[in-house]
Amino acid sequence: MHTIARLALPAVFALLSGCATLFPAAVDVGDTEADLLQKRGQPTKRYKDGNTELFEYMTGPWGQRTYMARLVNGRVTSFEQVLTVEKFATIEVGRANKETVLRTIGTPSDTSYLPLRDLEVWSYPYKENDVWNSLMHVHFDSAGVVRQMLNGPDPRFDPDRRFPFGFR
Repeated sequence: MHTIARLALPAVFALLSGCATLFPAAVDVGDTEADLLQKRGQPTKRYKDGNTELFEYMTGPWGQRTYMARLVNGRVTSFEQVLTVEKFATIEVGRANKETVLRTIGTPSDTSYLPLRDLEVWSYPYKENDVWNSLMHVHFDSAGVVRQMLNGPDPRFDPDRRFPFGFR
């Protein structure tokens, strides 16, 4: 029986360490940069915005969440999930540019180009109102200014489609 217990113990530890990455520790306002890095690891991107530093924690191309930590003088002043309808609404069409978008909602999961309209498109999967699997598309002109924002259902979650071409 001890042999089974010795074999099972490493499996239990591996399983528990996996849970730590699935459910990372909460980030609190006032945490130091070291606390943030210990709780969340290295960010996917870092941005400087004056005396503020932004740490982006993107959850990957299929992820529907991106967290942004704002640090001033090495301390966390906010930590929020930024792929939300409310955050998208802060991006001003005709005024915002690529840098503004990156600092507001982070790195896109996918990029594409519309040659007939000469627009670059950045796409962000998100869970609209924590219910609907959606995609937000931010369209930039050749000068890098936001010209249009369109959202709609995320086709990756459509049960009537078959990857990659919709064939049944």
